[in-house]
Amino acid sequence: MPSELLTVSQAMAALQVSRWTIYNLIRSGELGSIVVGVRCRRIPATALNDYITRLCEEAA
Repeated sequence: MPSELLTVSQAMAALQVSRWTIYNLIRSGELGSIVVGVRCRRIPATALNDYITRLCEEAA
């Protein structure tokens, strides 16, 4: 079963950050994403969880 795919807006809401921040995280490689079709960018829920886990580990 494929992992849940989040829209950029859903990822923004989950992290409580701006669209600009999400796209910067994607560009830098800190947040994984995929392109579906020609223009639809999706963030796998596992990529979002991995990013949050890394942030928590760095803060500890």
